[in-house]
Amino acid sequence: MPIITTKDGTQIFYKDWGPKDAQPIVFHHGWPLSSDDWDVQMLFFLANGYRVVAHDRRGHGRSSQVDTGHDMDHYASDASAVVERLDLRNAVHIGHSTGGGEVARYVAKYGEPQGRVAKAVLIAAVPPLMVKTEENPGGTPIEVFDGFRKALAANRAQFFLDVPSGPFYGFNRSGAKTSQGIIQNWWRQGMMGSTLALYEGIKAFSETDQTDDLNAISVPTLVMQGDDDQIVPYKDAALLQAKLLKHGTLKIYPGFSHGMMTTNADVINADLLTFIRS
Repeated sequence: MPIITTKDGTQIFYKDWGPKDAQPIVFHHGWPLSSDDWDVQMLFFLANGYRVVAHDRRGHGRSSQVDTGHDMDHYASDASAVVERLDLRNAVHIGHSTGGGEVARYVAKYGEPQGRVAKAVLIAAVPPLMVKTEENPGGTPIEVFDGFRKALAANRAQFFLDVPSGPFYGFNRSGAKTSQGIIQNWWRQGMMGSTLALYEGIKAFSETDQTDDLNAISVPTLVMQGDDDQIVPYKDAALLQAKLLKHGTLKIYPGFSHGMMTTNADVINADLLTFIRS
């Protein structure tokens, strides 16, 4: 398997497909998934002539189930290690949900300072801050994330069926067309990861304030989110991201769910391609 080893000894699995002289598109997956969540996008952009790269976050998928570093700083550092090993330049970084937080921290701390990033995309991403605080009154109450931790610790297998069967893809909405394959694939990816990494990752995606990361990004950045996102409320995410970014473009999709790049891949892929080519 293609693996890189980070400075702290963590092994990170990655995929690297396509012409090595083509513009690279780097995909950053959400919690608790893996690079497999980008299958549709990777095949689409590969067919359009791009080099496509994706990795499994530490503790997720096929990467090491280490007991440390489950925080946004390490996530970004690991992503940078992959980018540097492959010497990717003029890259477009696309992140979904927690992966959007990873993109924001990576671009601000590594990608732009190293001159490796051309553009970025945040899809239903967690920045600037998910949890409700006095400074972030529109955020999600901490009790919701405590509930995630309790459910994961008590019965991860059931929890990882309940999330994709319900709010993640909007399959709990009246008239929704569900897909058992999508649900089972989400479950499969989640169950590949380390319980510890996924438990601690809840704090990383919900309590990391990334206001400064967004302020620091100067490359063109596309912000995409559905207004029926039941996981990351768009008014406390995409709308704020667009205000904080120097060169942000906002696209809100009526009725789309948190997992819209899977359930509405045709629309999302077309808009991504237009942005990348622009």
